Amino acid sequence: MTPAIDGPRLLARLDSLAAIGRTPTGACCRLALSDDDKAGRDQVVAWMRDLGLTVSVDPIGNLFGLRAGRRPDLAPVMTGSHIDTVRTGGAYDGNLGVLAGLEVVAALNDAGVDTERGLVVAVFTDEEGARFAPDMLGSLVFAGGLAPDEALAVRGIDGAVLGDELRRIGYAGTAPLGEPRPHAFVELHIEQGPVLDAEGVRIGAVEDLQGISWQEIRVRGQSNHAGTTPMRLRHDAGYVAAAIACFVRRLASEMGGSQVATVGKVDLVPNLINVIAAQATLTVDLRNTDEALLQAAERRLSDFLDQLAAEEGVAIERRSLARFEPVRFDPAIAARIAAAAAGRGLTHRPMTSGAGHDAQMLSRVCPTAMIFVPSVGGISHNPAEHTAPDDLVAGAGVLLDTLLGLCNEGE
Repeated sequence: MTPAIDGPRLLARLDSLAAIGRTPTGACCRLALSDDDKAGRDQVVAWMRDLGLTVSVDPIGNLFGLRAGRRPDLAPVMTGSHIDTVRTGGAYDGNLGVLAGLEVVAALNDAGVDTERGLVVAVFTDEEGARFAPDMLGSLVFAGGLAPDEALAVRGIDGAVLGDELRRIGYAGTAPLGEPRPHAFVELHIEQGPVLDAEGVRIGAVEDLQGISWQEIRVRGQSNHAGTTPMRLRHDAGYVAAAIACFVRRLASEMGGSQVATVGKVDLVPNLINVIAAQATLTVDLRNTDEALLQAAERRLSDFLDQLAAEEGVAIERRSLARFEPVRFDPAIAARIAAAAAGRGLTHRPMTSGAGHDAQMLSRVCPTAMIFVPSVGGISHNPAEHTAPDDLVAGAGVLLDTLLGLCNEGE
């Protein structure tokens, strides 16, 4: 019997998970290691056990469900994503990759199909970084890029300590870190951008992922009266923050290509209408698919900050929040994804991911690639996030075909 995706079953699971942490505005809010995240994890574990998977949890809270293969001596294939969300998240970001993985297992079970290699469905901790920085924290620890003790000591935006919260919700596991080490990893995800939707293409075979540089910049000026202080005598932290925001926009425009730059958060002190700001704290997000160009953008920003501090008589401090080099995914797996899409009669194209994903961390330890399905209007991290049901099911079908081929690879 040939395995087939059960669309209604996949969509019902997506709806059930989206209901956990739903806000009055319709957003999905399951910040990492919150009570709602625990409830979501509990539901996924229950589904895993219903499917006969062997469930394990590692010390950073990464969750794994294993469907055994005929050859336990061979490394398993892994799929999955995350179920934590931003505060104003949608129903599909991360969740699709996890639940489509469970649907692949269900399809194999229904058809009575055994595979040579085992298949693992993973749920990685704190992919969003919305509560505990950096993002992709759980998969970064899994891949050996962050020491577990350092990760467990991370303090969240609400003051909570990550390790304490893992214990509180019952997901401080004991499975060995970095295991099971996968033969390959494939992550299905919504695009979170407008390309597939705008072009009317059903499947993206993701070949690479942009490098990311996050910085926090703190400006220390001088608070003073907004009416009595001449413009030439000001040390205005608010103006400096605005100048930085304008500069990074100009920087991205001048560099062109895949370079993007964003100031996403600004805090002013004392934050009063008639007082010149004494302090400003802001974040800068720089991304590029080329490491040399990303470094060039970082240097230009640094030079501008030095110049601006001298011109405005302020002190500027900078702190790196996260730094990941661009990732080139495995071309053979990307080709498998394209072939699977073509075999199902689905339009497809090669893609670059502009967002960070757990797959970029897994690429450090095994061949990896991603499957994208369209995001209507390119909207994500928003209650209006939407992917057509047919595209969700189509993506799961491509995932099934890709995983099945990888699970039957020999040594």
